[in-house]
Amino acid sequence: MEIQSIKNRFGIIGNSPALNYALQVAAQVANTDLTVLIAGESGVGKEAFSLTIHALSGRKHNPFIAVNCGAIPEGTIDSELFGHEKGSFTGAVDFRKGYFETVNGGTIFLDEIGEMPLGTQARLLRVLEAGEFIRVGSSKVQKTDVRVIAATNKDLLELTDKGKFREDLYYRLSTVPIRVPALRDRVEDIPLLFRKFAVDFAERYKTAPVQLDEEAKNLLINYPWPGNVRELKNIAEQISVLSEDKQVTATALRRFLPETGNRLPMVVPSNGTASNGSPEFANEREILYKLFFDMKKDVTELKKMFLEIVQNPSFNASQHAAFLNELKELKPADAYQPPAITTAAQPMMIHNNGHEDIHHHEEVEESLNIMDKEKELIVKALKKHKGKRKDAASDLGISERTLYRKLKEYDISE
Repeated sequence: MEIQSIKNRFGIIGNSPALNYALQVAAQVANTDLTVLIAGESGVGKEAFSLTIHALSGRKHNPFIAVNCGAIPEGTIDSELFGHEKGSFTGAVDFRKGYFETVNGGTIFLDEIGEMPLGTQARLLRVLEAGEFIRVGSSKVQKTDVRVIAATNKDLLELTDKGKFREDLYYRLSTVPIRVPALRDRVEDIPLLFRKFAVDFAERYKTAPVQLDEEAKNLLINYPWPGNVRELKNIAEQISVLSEDKQVTATALRRFLPETGNRLPMVVPSNGTASNGSPEFANEREILYKLFFDMKKDVTELKKMFLEIVQNPSFNASQHAAFLNELKELKPADAYQPPAITTAAQPMMIHNNGHEDIHHHEEVEESLNIMDKEKELIVKALKKHKGKRKDAASDLGISERTLYRKLKEYDISE
């Protein structure tokens, strides 16, 4: 099926290459039983992709259910997904079928899969690998034929390294990965989406659709849209209901857009000035450069103060009063404890000849390279556990697969 016909059928708006590619992958994988992992920020429309895959599949006449894993308490999610027997836990007054049993032959969409508890992840892995599950409080193995589509707005690989998501489940889920682009990555689609939402709300509220002038369109395009398509839809509805004039100007539109002055990355006009006329940064890279230079300056100042304290017994803290005040402002006033800087002389030893001998401490330069430290910790962990990778990886807080990769990367022999 052509991409445009899919858009027309399911009401998907946009022409960006990233969106078209995601739809193409969804169409190609729809008629199979492969597990799909849909990744993307919150509000980009991941559930719409799951519905599209189900509707284009051979299971389209069978049940479809969407489950938000982050909205179900950890104590009841096993019962919701796999069912339970009567009396299996407090409150289980009757037998209950789970979603994997009621949706047999259909599709289950597991949204926010990264929030699923580890115990439930093990049960889900069994379903994906063998099509089997056991109800809570039962010992009888049940069979099911359900296609799983999962979605996440988190980096699951990062969660696996932290031990919060099973690595084997990740690779089983991501048989076919689909990434839905954020709205700020498809700016050419923003005016089209706004017009579609404005027309829909006009029909619902029996009024004329609102329209944006050119300046308002540019403002809409330059807004970062942290809430993605969901936020754009909400803004369109607010304007449709609350705007007194159906021709919306940039000034009127600003009343509906949240303040973004303190959010990074920041979008600024092309002339390099802020709305108040003051000079601004041309892009996000310059902002980061300035932050790094400021940090370097502060670190240099701290080094200078430290050397003066070590080398000069009569160090006067008032010379750096301004810098100390800056450091004080970095923390809340009630939590700040200024460092106690004393001007007392260094420890002295009196020799038999009566002369004072000041003991100077020689500073040993220690490597602060992160890779060196990481290698050193890995070697220590392997020695501690006598070369047992699994125990060493557990002690280091990483997966055994990650440890194996690090061993090869640092050329560490066991």
